[in-house]
Amino acid sequence: MNAPLSSPQATSTTCPYCGVGCGVKATPDGLGGALIEGDAAHPANLGRLCSKGAALGETIGLETRLLHPMMREGAGDLRRVTWDAALDRVAEGFRRVRAEHGPQAVAFYLSGQLLTEDYYAANKLAKGFLGTANVDTNSRLCMASSVAGHKRAFGSDTVPGSYEDLETADLIVLTGSNTAWCHPVLFRRMVAARQARGTKFVVIDPRRTATADEADLFLPLAHGTDAVLFSGLLVHLADTGALDEAFIAQHTEGFADTLAAAREETPDLAATARITGLAEADVAHFFALFRATERAVTCYSQGVNQSLRGTDKVNAILNCHLATGRIGREGMGPFSLTGQPNAMGGREVGGLANQLAAHMGFSPAEVDRVRRFWGAPHVAQAEGLKAVDMFAAMERGEIKALWVMGTNPAVSLPRADAARRAMAGLDLFVLSENVLGTDTTGCSPHVLLPAAAWGEKDGTVTNSERRISRQRPFLAPAGEAKPDWWALAQVARRLGHGEAFDWRGPADIFREHAALSAFENNGTRDFDLSGLADLTDAAYETLAPVQWPVRTASDGPHGTERLFGTGGFFTASRRARFVAPAPVTPAATAEDFPLLLNTGRIRDQWHTMTRTGLSPRLGSHIPAPFVSVHPDDARVAGLTDGALAQAETAHGRAVLEVRLDDGQRPGTVFAPIHWSATNSSGGRVGALVHPLTDPVSGQPDLKATPARLAPVDAPARGFLLASSRVSPPPGLGFARARLEGGHGWRLAGSVDVSAWAAYAQALAEDLGLAGSFCDMADTAGGHYRAAAFTASGALAFALVLAPEAEVPAWDVWVQRLARDTLTEDDRRLVLSGRASDGAAACGPLVCACFGVPRGAIAQAIREGAHDAAAIGARLKAGTNCGSCLPELKALLGDMLAPA
Repeated sequence: MNAPLSSPQATSTTCPYCGVGCGVKATPDGLGGALIEGDAAHPANLGRLCSKGAALGETIGLETRLLHPMMREGAGDLRRVTWDAALDRVAEGFRRVRAEHGPQAVAFYLSGQLLTEDYYAANKLAKGFLGTANVDTNSRLCMASSVAGHKRAFGSDTVPGSYEDLETADLIVLTGSNTAWCHPVLFRRMVAARQARGTKFVVIDPRRTATADEADLFLPLAHGTDAVLFSGLLVHLADTGALDEAFIAQHTEGFADTLAAAREETPDLAATARITGLAEADVAHFFALFRATERAVTCYSQGVNQSLRGTDKVNAILNCHLATGRIGREGMGPFSLTGQPNAMGGREVGGLANQLAAHMGFSPAEVDRVRRFWGAPHVAQAEGLKAVDMFAAMERGEIKALWVMGTNPAVSLPRADAARRAMAGLDLFVLSENVLGTDTTGCSPHVLLPAAAWGEKDGTVTNSERRISRQRPFLAPAGEAKPDWWALAQVARRLGHGEAFDWRGPADIFREHAALSAFENNGTRDFDLSGLADLTDAAYETLAPVQWPVRTASDGPHGTERLFGTGGFFTASRRARFVAPAPVTPAATAEDFPLLLNTGRIRDQWHTMTRTGLSPRLGSHIPAPFVSVHPDDARVAGLTDGALAQAETAHGRAVLEVRLDDGQRPGTVFAPIHWSATNSSGGRVGALVHPLTDPVSGQPDLKATPARLAPVDAPARGFLLASSRVSPPPGLGFARARLEGGHGWRLAGSVDVSAWAAYAQALAEDLGLAGSFCDMADTAGGHYRAAAFTASGALAFALVLAPEAEVPAWDVWVQRLARDTLTEDDRRLVLSGRASDGAAACGPLVCACFGVPRGAIAQAIREGAHDAAAIGARLKAGTNCGSCLPELKALLGDMLAPA
């Protein structure tokens, strides 16, 4: 475990997951861990945490940490080296590649989980001193279309409103966002507002999600037609006299042309319904609600952004709010829900290839301004390559040197197999990471640098509502881990730029960042931290959450709750621009690939599970990669619920468990993004995704890859449970999950009882447990079970395999794995799957916050808990973040439905 810092008091910090930016109180337990609870004083979450945030204490051990710098020579293995040796290699490599191939042969790929100070240092080194604008981030996969839409309309990347608007709105439109699962704390604030004031929810999504289950109106539109729906709404608003003519005249431009373009594509309600695939009555209901409700907020996220026309979708939404003047005032406005904890902070410092720094671009005046401020000799003069194009340039051999920080592109990028090959072929591949053993560490990096992790980091992040919050350390850095900004500054010093990177700590970097935002600003740029540019170290340490812009007033610095309510946009004319979306072409399949693959997140996991995968609670809700399929499509493909399917596209394939889902739009399938080669044999969905991108934002289309499904012949199914990390039986497909007391592998493949027996016997011998080994084989029936125990009587491992239709639930074995010791009766019964106390299988976890399984909830319902409140009172399920409430309601509906 980490060494605790000297003070056992609670530290106020910020959650490292989604863009809600929840405040966290972390109290070291004296053993290297910490007690985690929500910070009631933080305005983003007011003390509430989601299942992932609540489980942070389970993820801060050293089990998977990279603790020392490592380096390889040629094709040799990585070996431990000193920091000096590693940094010398990095600096020499960048110097050589830049000299031989030019600055455009150098690239950086960053992460929305870096702190702002780390991001700033990387951007300054690359764009200011190495002269390359090939600096992009995994935020390109997340929020780039929102950025581009904001800039086209507002002249700046500005989110106009605040979370408080969600509590004072009378209508909330959620489009392309499964908020109940992906931003659950924020969603509970919305639900609380509905209970208090009757707020209406409209949910727009091709598939019925947990968010849709809470909707007053659900619109399952055809893939890619969001812009059509909002263009139709714009026409309706104009035709029914619902425009704010004064706001349009005083604060905007381009309205007439944009309305004319909308009329051409969606002249009436019938045309809108036809293109979107919606019922006319539902479209009319939505239009009437929006027209009649002044206090309306439209929230959008990845379903809008991750599209071939994501930027147009954003602008179609913004057009409706600008046309009604519903922007920058209480309870109204467009609201981009950010996917990562510091995607916005990265944009502030220029973390995207088409940005320079401090929300400045690459105009000659802006380049000169940044050059003078930084005193930089080689400032990049033009935009660099965006993420997908950057990795394509690596494939072609045009980019020779790459530094990746805090992300796992071998899993998350489109055409992920191609990305792996591209990284493995680089002349210099540097990886700053806090985890050893990711898919990306398997792509032959030349240098591995151990980075500080959450709990050790010290800096700032910015959430979806422009609120800057501190991430503070409460644990000492593990091993030789260092902050990313420090490693960057050390490389800069070795390249001869030490004076420009002579920072004593993150407060120095933050002050410089704030000063650059204010430099020659004079109100011409939205991003302005002039009120924080002279922050003392002590004031930085105690900095309270604040929304930018932060300017200085007579009584000190002040944040800004909302923008644009009375105009004041950042275009050259200071007027907002209406932008006409291009005509929509519905997402197309192909003869060989008749389905559309939609990818996204699930409730209890995050990105590629390098952190959430360490938590037993989070791994128990959905322990294996899956594909959701409409029953009609499953019937055509010959698939059944719980069977395995091969999902295949022109770019790759995966093997996933089938989940039949009536809420899945026919012709489409959904698969989560989280599984990697580290925790599954065939669950890497990024390898399937096509590399097509939005022409404006460069954001990849992760929602509509042509695909096909086919059954996988896997007559044997089962599981392996072990108290330590072992290799699963060869020849079987697997998905691994962290469990209380160890690990669990879901297994599937061909029947081979003799091979299973040989594997189990060898495993017991390798673990020194041959004396406690027991097994049971039925070769004719295809059944095999084995187990071994530690000297203290704990379960060391259990292997259970059987024909697909006969495999037992693993619940009883999982319960045994969690125990420090087993009774003699339990050890004797271990192969039977029965417990000596008669305990029954309890099913998958439903409430991760309080560890409540499906079986316990079903029992409570049978005993009279007939609504979610009664279940919460009895079991606590659903009383924290609320993200399990849709499942509770569904279970109630199933069990209490009339026979």
